[in-house]
Amino acid sequence: MPKYLIHRSVGSLSDEQIQAAGDEANAALAQMSGIRWIRSYYSAEEGKIYCEYEALNLELLLDHARRAGLPFDSASVVRELDPTMFR
Repeated sequence: MPKYLIHRSVGSLSDEQIQAAGDEANAALAQMSGIRWIRSYYSAEEGKIYCEYEALNLELLLDHARRAGLPFDSASVVRELDPTMFR
């Protein structure tokens, strides 16, 4: 299944707002198949959240964002690189 890195512009968020967004994301995922949230990173300085997902296609990611009420700036198909892969 392809991995995606999603960019979301969110501005400044409180811990409560981050919790609520995560709860909404999980509630939407519970109703869907073919998509899995792996992890996310929040940059308060940039006002962005970067999310790693596995999904069968981009349309699932867009549908998930709509259902969860999350912003969706862009998504890129990514491949994981790990330091142990290099000598």
